[in-house]
Amino acid sequence: MKYLSQDQAPVMEALQKMKTARLVPFDVPGHKRGRGNAALTDFLGARCLDVDVNSMKMLDNLCHPVSVIKDAEILAAEAFGAKNAYFMVGGTTSAVQAMVLAAAKRGEKIIMPRNVHRSAINALILSGAIPVYVNPETDERLGISLGMKVTEVQRAIAENPDAKAILVNNPTYYGICSNLVAITKLAHDNNMLLLADEAHGTHLYFGDDLPVAAMRVGADMAAVSVHKSGGSLTQSSLLLTGENVDPGYMHQIINITQTTSGSYLLMVSLDISRRNLALNGKEIFAKVSDMAEYARNEINTLGDYYAYGEEIVNGDSIYDFDKTKLAVFTRPTGLAGVEVYDILRDEYDIQIEFGDIANCLAYVSVGDRPKDIERLVAALSEIRRNYRKDPTKMLKAEYIAPQVICPPQEAFYAEKETMPIKESAGRVAGEFVMCYPPGIPVLAPGEKITADIIDYIRYAKKKGCQMTGTVDMNVKNINVLREE
Repeated sequence: MKYLSQDQAPVMEALQKMKTARLVPFDVPGHKRGRGNAALTDFLGARCLDVDVNSMKMLDNLCHPVSVIKDAEILAAEAFGAKNAYFMVGGTTSAVQAMVLAAAKRGEKIIMPRNVHRSAINALILSGAIPVYVNPETDERLGISLGMKVTEVQRAIAENPDAKAILVNNPTYYGICSNLVAITKLAHDNNMLLLADEAHGTHLYFGDDLPVAAMRVGADMAAVSVHKSGGSLTQSSLLLTGENVDPGYMHQIINITQTTSGSYLLMVSLDISRRNLALNGKEIFAKVSDMAEYARNEINTLGDYYAYGEEIVNGDSIYDFDKTKLAVFTRPTGLAGVEVYDILRDEYDIQIEFGDIANCLAYVSVGDRPKDIERLVAALSEIRRNYRKDPTKMLKAEYIAPQVICPPQEAFYAEKETMPIKESAGRVAGEFVMCYPPGIPVLAPGEKITADIIDYIRYAKKKGCQMTGTVDMNVKNINVLREE
């Protein structure tokens, strides 16, 4: 049996060996190690284009890994405490979709919070599975949806004992964590799989004094965005699975939607990042936590802003808080989070992750420096001083509980007609409407459009949120189910 160590990077080592072989490429990609596209080589660099290659014997094949990719996945599984790990080159979107497709077939139920990423609902459109939504509690002050209460999960199970799985966000975009230990036990006690969307939770596997990671408590599957907080290239991700998931079947599910031309740039970035996290992750995320905590304390001395942290934990709907998340409540300044987001970018050359109508999020991770934190805090101080407005007329509602009329797949493929969003109250949506980021739908296919939802969409657009999801690129019209 081959001995593997966390200080190895099998994909990187195979690419280095390939480069020394001086191969003459009569395969794809057509740029032939960059020689056929000088402008691209000048922009990205020869070292990058030299390893943008296709599958070959010495490099293994992502669709059916048996050598170097398999070795890299074994090391990833070990580092993350999983039975198996799969390199995903379609982002965590593809990993979430693979989890849902593997867990629930057409007509079967899956319990999930409504504040899921659109990828989970898109997976329901593909599979025909039926969502059982657990509407999260809302923090009325902050205007954010929270985690799933254990009692609400118990109720959903009691009402739907035939459900096949439970999906949990761990953590949410805002750093909120549900009681993952209790919910995992509930799932397994009722013969259900536990799936975790850990798009924002790579660091939970390596840092100290952070919320628990899904695979550490016996979850069956977890989708992990290594590129978000772990340092790999954008679009590279991992799907982790436990003892109860058949690896051969999981490969079949992944190959339904994942490309047959896996990018070695993405795979090698996963391989190198895993090695770095396994060897240095504890130290890295101690620094990240310290930077985020320092930023929180500094921002909270400015006035009006509220950078929330572990003090909001209530042991239930906020069972734990990811202290690396730097989320800032902006409404007391009279500015929506998205307005602060825009000012930071346009006036201060600071690009944060996103802003909604009451909060903004600065993503603090492995590549940040203390001086960057200082610049952000100084900019927020100036924005408060120069742009502050009366906050009393700001919209307070953030999460609106959906009225589900029919399953997402049925609605998405139904006969539809187009009408102005402002006139659509009472109709059933045939497509998504959401602010992106974070990509949590305001409306999903099959949900009833209400006056509150229309008001929210209008307000979010006015404040500058990037609205997406509709066929109409201007998000003025919406496809609704045709009435008989």
